[in-house]
Amino acid sequence: MAIGISIPRIDAEGKVTGRTPYPGDLDLPGQLFLKVKWAGRAPARIRRIDTRRAEALPGVAAVFTAKDVPVNEYGLIYFDQPVICGPGSKPGADVVRYEGDVVALVAAESEKIAARAVDLIEVEYEDLPGVYDPEEALRPGAPQVHPDYPGNLLCHYRIRQGDVEAAFREAAVIVEGTYRTPFQEHAYLQPEAGIAYIDEEGRITVVTAGQWAHEDRHQIAHALGLPEDRIRVIYAAIGGAFGGREDMSVQILLALAAWKLGRPVKILWSREESIIGHHKRHPVVARVRWAADREGRLLAVEADVIADVGAYAYTSTKVLGNITMSICGPYEVPNVRADIRGALTNNPPTGAMRGFGAPQALFIAETQMNKLAQALGMDPVEIRLKNAWREGSRMPTGGMVPEGVSLPEVIQACARAAGWRQTAGGWIRPEAPSSTDPTKRYGWGFACGFKNIAYSFGFPEHCWARVELHGDAHIEKAIVFHAGADVGQGAHTVMIQMAAEALGVPPERIELRASDTAFTESSGSSSASRMTFMAGHAIRGAAERALAAWRNEERPAVGEFTYRPVRTFPFDPETGFSERPNVTYGYVAEAVLVEVDMETGHVRPVKVICADDVGRAVNPINVRGQIEGGVVQAVGYAITENFIVQQGRILTRHLSTYLIPGIYDIPEEIESLILEHPDPLGPWGVRGMAEMPFLPLAPALIAAVHDATGVWFEAFPLTPDRVYAGLYPDRVKGTAIRKEGPEQAP
Repeated sequence: MAIGISIPRIDAEGKVTGRTPYPGDLDLPGQLFLKVKWAGRAPARIRRIDTRRAEALPGVAAVFTAKDVPVNEYGLIYFDQPVICGPGSKPGADVVRYEGDVVALVAAESEKIAARAVDLIEVEYEDLPGVYDPEEALRPGAPQVHPDYPGNLLCHYRIRQGDVEAAFREAAVIVEGTYRTPFQEHAYLQPEAGIAYIDEEGRITVVTAGQWAHEDRHQIAHALGLPEDRIRVIYAAIGGAFGGREDMSVQILLALAAWKLGRPVKILWSREESIIGHHKRHPVVARVRWAADREGRLLAVEADVIADVGAYAYTSTKVLGNITMSICGPYEVPNVRADIRGALTNNPPTGAMRGFGAPQALFIAETQMNKLAQALGMDPVEIRLKNAWREGSRMPTGGMVPEGVSLPEVIQACARAAGWRQTAGGWIRPEAPSSTDPTKRYGWGFACGFKNIAYSFGFPEHCWARVELHGDAHIEKAIVFHAGADVGQGAHTVMIQMAAEALGVPPERIELRASDTAFTESSGSSSASRMTFMAGHAIRGAAERALAAWRNEERPAVGEFTYRPVRTFPFDPETGFSERPNVTYGYVAEAVLVEVDMETGHVRPVKVICADDVGRAVNPINVRGQIEGGVVQAVGYAITENFIVQQGRILTRHLSTYLIPGIYDIPEEIESLILEHPDPLGPWGVRGMAEMPFLPLAPALIAAVHDATGVWFEAFPLTPDRVYAGLYPDRVKGTAIRKEGPEQAP
């Protein structure tokens, strides 16, 4: 048995000792150094770029501008962003739409010379009117951000199910809210970096860190106007991703310079460049109403959600699709009217980040659920169990929930671990601790959620693997070829375990060759909680074919397999109906105990219980690490990470001003409940799970703050100033909160 065992990660020793090279560690003889000239402003039209002083600087090999890019565009969903902004290429490419647009590129003999040359490039701009508020962007007459998206509307998803007005008329209770969620920076440990060169077969080779090597290859080939077989992408060790490496950053720039100059070229962004240069989590504003009957059964949901997609599309259409799926939570709701819109602005682009739209939607849905429970005098666990999806439930979009629903079991396991008691009269929450310090108050909060596993909405999902068996009388070595990226989550260790299980050999006999487009076909992205689920199917299929060849005395015995899961379907544009929008789901619930300092507004998470149904834990300690990491990252989202953008300019562009959680910010205790209810669609029952621990933390924490203080916060992060303003609105003005009962001074 190789599955279910916490074997050490195959990359652990190299990373701990520092021997494992990340892209920024790589060097080649004769390499040049690449530096970016950023726009630093937006919106504006570039009238003139003068590179003569930069080109004349000793040690400068080349300065690249828009005219040097054969097909000056890229983008995962739409080719709507210039590789380099400036006149002389694609129409419209002379406009910079946010401060992180690239306007020139310098290759020089040293990093210092390249940086000096960037400063010598002169750019003449004509400022244009901008728009920075997504609601303003959708109003008639707003400045137009992009010619391809009239009215600044990127996409609009609708759900129209049942008779919403009749349901609200019949409701025993209605709760409303206006919610705002913030930007979030990925803040991965390793900023963007890479090296490019021409390999022995004449291919432009880019060694970097990403999430989908074959998509990187496709984007590079498109921008350079070359066939894909002229491009090779290799991933070195990857220092985190969280969705932030799905879109392009340095890949095309490196390839362009190496191709034009015929020399190795290296780039390494600073933390400030990383924060400026890659996309963020979508901020949203939502106005919602929910209705329930006296027993707590949901009757109707009405929602109007606007997301700030920034200056370019990135993966916003898919993220907003997930918001649409999650805006009613994991509950049966017979009547729904929802509008989910993406608005272009001159803010930083937004795209994939851990949870991919679900954290925003579930913050809204789960806070509404907690408010309904309060309005009805019900326990928050009780009301969830009355409405939670079960086998045979229908989603708000009309289709059946995929088989393998375990949400009620997950809710109950989490509640019991947190101290909830089930009595004849229903569930009863635990008493919060009391404090001898009159300024400290404690409270419990609860929330749950779900996350799609694998791609959605009709995307042709697939994953490839190849297995080679070597030996004579018995299998002495198995080589597994797979393109999937290990972005720090331990995916490659899990692949080895699954291959060993499928072949019936010890894991130490498995050799993995991964993340190099030269000898693998596409395995899709390390995103959407899909890699274990999809790779497991592909590796098991390839292993079965290789074993069949082995039994036929073939040496080496080789098997290839491409797994394609059940078909998914897009939303109907008018009703939102989809027979099956997602392949399958994972389920999560969290209970949070917080301490609130009533004197300073400081919120401290004391304990988090996180219950995740992983289907089958391939490597339990790896799963526990994902849970703990997801919880900590979500604590940052909910409390400390106040990402500030003013008039399109990022003000929190360093980790000294953008505060990711430190040791004193994280919960004192995280209890990981690893539940194993096999998914009938998963290999060995596996479900993906890496995003799930993030999802319900913010609403559970905000419910805990309400339990402690009587105040509902409808916006976060819960920085001390925001909390203090919510506790004492007569003293401090201008925060989005709702308060129950009279003010209570410390």
